[in-house]
Amino acid sequence: MNVDLIKALASDKRLAILGWLKDPVAHFPPQKDGDRVADGVCGVFIADKLGVSQPSAAEHLKLLVRVGLLRSRRIKQWTFYKRDEERIDEAKRLLSQGW
Repeated sequence: MNVDLIKALASDKRLAILGWLKDPVAHFPPQKDGDRVADGVCGVFIADKLGVSQPSAAEHLKLLVRVGLLRSRRIKQWTFYKRDEERIDEAKRLLSQGW
């Protein structure tokens, strides 16, 4: 798990996603479905902001979900992503302790 966490954090794009999702209202436009804070941000908006294709963004998002830094939620045909603050705090502790 720790190696996967390091891999997840070893990408400027994934770090940008985590940073943007810390304040989704400031970084993403309003959504038709799902509240940006309560439900998360639609993967389409994240891909657009990253400037990459949706499949490329999906790979970044999948890795962040797999290591627990993000949570995903389906609403209709869309997947929404938000930070898992508890897991992020745990990851910070692990990294600061050098595990």
